[in-house]
Amino acid sequence: MSFLTVDAGLAARGVHLAVGVAEGETVAVMGPNGAGKSTLFGLCAGLLRPDSGRVALDGRVLADARSTWIPPHRRGVALLAQEPLLFPHLSVLENVAFAPRAAGASRATARTAAEYWLGEVDAADLASRRPAQLSGGQAQRVAIARALAAEPRVLLLDEPFAALDVAAAPALRRLLRRVLTGRTALVVTHEPLDAHLLADRVVVLEGGRVAESGPTAELLERPRSPFAAGLAGLNFLRGRAVVWGPTARTTPPGHLRVVGLGEVSGTVPDGADTPAAGEEAIAVFRPADVSVFRPESAPHGSPRNAWAAAVRELEPRGAQVRVHCDAGSHVIVADLTPAAAAELDLGPDVAVVLMAKAAAVSVYAA
Repeated sequence: MSFLTVDAGLAARGVHLAVGVAEGETVAVMGPNGAGKSTLFGLCAGLLRPDSGRVALDGRVLADARSTWIPPHRRGVALLAQEPLLFPHLSVLENVAFAPRAAGASRATARTAAEYWLGEVDAADLASRRPAQLSGGQAQRVAIARALAAEPRVLLLDEPFAALDVAAAPALRRLLRRVLTGRTALVVTHEPLDAHLLADRVVVLEGGRVAESGPTAELLERPRSPFAAGLAGLNFLRGRAVVWGPTARTTPPGHLRVVGLGEVSGTVPDGADTPAAGEEAIAVFRPADVSVFRPESAPHGSPRNAWAAAVRELEPRGAQVRVHCDAGSHVIVADLTPAAAAELDLGPDVAVVLMAKAAAVSVYAA
């Protein structure tokens, strides 16, 4: 049973979200801009009021479309924004003590709580400083301590690393991994690394709805939406299953008919759902498993998938070049070495043939 339940919407934003979070679970919320992530946080924190459905915490309705409305400070929900938003006129200790003081704690109790949480985030030595004397990473640690000092039942973190430089982010990730253990939390992020390190589960939002949800490793390994596939760095094709072997994993492999691309051959990975003939299914494969040929040199009679395509762009990626190609109405990407890309003389609009072995393509029910 869900500890935090959101089944609510805002018609003006075209959003209706159904999200449940178990007690002690950390959920990563991911999706493109405008998908509804900020709306979800606003509904939970009490910054937005739903015009349909309701938001509930541990069986207590926080807000609904009728008359129930619990103000933000009485919800037991703490929101940590991208920016630390510390009070500039207060010391670090006073900033952290503000949360329990606002909840009615005595000055001495609030100070004790502030000292404890500053120690928990490795910022005890910053207690006497003012926010202007802190680095970005230090300020974010203090903001986390302030949020935790309120003893929230649910913690909302809105892209907690967005305002940090690259050097400060790894330490803060380790810190959050430690302090979020056993806490009920929602974390908005665009980084797969954050989802893997911090979250038990991922919820992907698209177009104001939940597109998919599942355990982090499973969802990023077998995505069911183009956005999640992009996060996992996988090519993503959706079509319908047309032929399957006698069992799910025997030769011949399964085939997927994709509009504008033809048939795609692949195999069903262990633990995945096998699609029935005619059922909607998904194929995913790594860019590293895609070979690129000029049409005149492409091998013939091979059991591999082969698609005619045109190069859209070349993207340098360290020791590799990512080749984005238009194949029918789909985009397929391949990773090559710079030497291979140069030998093929690739550039925009150059015709190519893309190939991928069936064993490298995972096919499963959508």
